[in-house]
Amino acid sequence: MDIPSHELNDGHRLPAIGFGTYPLKGDEGVEAIVSAIRVGYRLLDTAVNYENEQEVGEAIRRSGVRRDELLVCSKIPGRDHGYDDAVRSTHESLGRLGLDHLDLHLIHWPNPSRGRFVEAWQALVDLQRDGLVRSIGVSNFTADHLHTIIEATGVTPAVNQLELHPYFPQVEMRRTDADLGIRTESWSPLGKRQAPFTEPPVAEAAERHGVAPGQVILRWQVQLGSIPIPKSGTASRQQENLDVFGFELSDDEMAAITGLGRPDGRLFGGDPDTHEEM
Repeated sequence: MDIPSHELNDGHRLPAIGFGTYPLKGDEGVEAIVSAIRVGYRLLDTAVNYENEQEVGEAIRRSGVRRDELLVCSKIPGRDHGYDDAVRSTHESLGRLGLDHLDLHLIHWPNPSRGRFVEAWQALVDLQRDGLVRSIGVSNFTADHLHTIIEATGVTPAVNQLELHPYFPQVEMRRTDADLGIRTESWSPLGKRQAPFTEPPVAEAAERHGVAPGQVILRWQVQLGSIPIPKSGTASRQQENLDVFGFELSDDEMAAITGLGRPDGRLFGGDPDTHEEM
């Protein structure tokens, strides 16, 4: 399948859709990730706190797909925000994955009450300079967090990975990212247990285009310009989630889905100004 890609502000590219690996673990997790690679996914998203970097690395080796065709993203946890800790954490991630570099490495959460995310960002800047990481970015950062690290280092993240789904469309943060030249990625892009498959804007668009409601939501994500990273353990659903480039939503359909947004649309209390994830 021919998947479009986006050029990042550092000159590297990411596919327009990726594969989320949380919470795939163990032999079943490896098999699911191998399946996703063979179906056609080339961007794999993991994190230290997902506790499955070893499974991702094993799946890459079993897949039969060359390493240089795959893009692997991991994330630094809050407990490793100190400069030296962030460097160590990255080396440990590479060891668990069995790789010599990461294609994208993110700060998982800002944990602002700890006040050390700037140190973690400086570590990523230096790791990129040293060739251990190709692209660097953040996850769950607000406009204030972004401006803080940019002002401190002079380096703008390539990616900001956010909770983004129809009930929480992140209109302002998407605008902020775009203004700064940052590509937005979407975690939980379908909305998990709150997936709005039966909401009229989604269900009616699915019927009009002859596709599944999940495909409508992922197509909405793609047309927003964000990079969704859906997760599925079954090959048929993996294929379905990837097959969103053969139809296009109208402006009215896009607006109607965005209009499902709610002030309390977060899946849990994950406000980046207060949430702590160590």
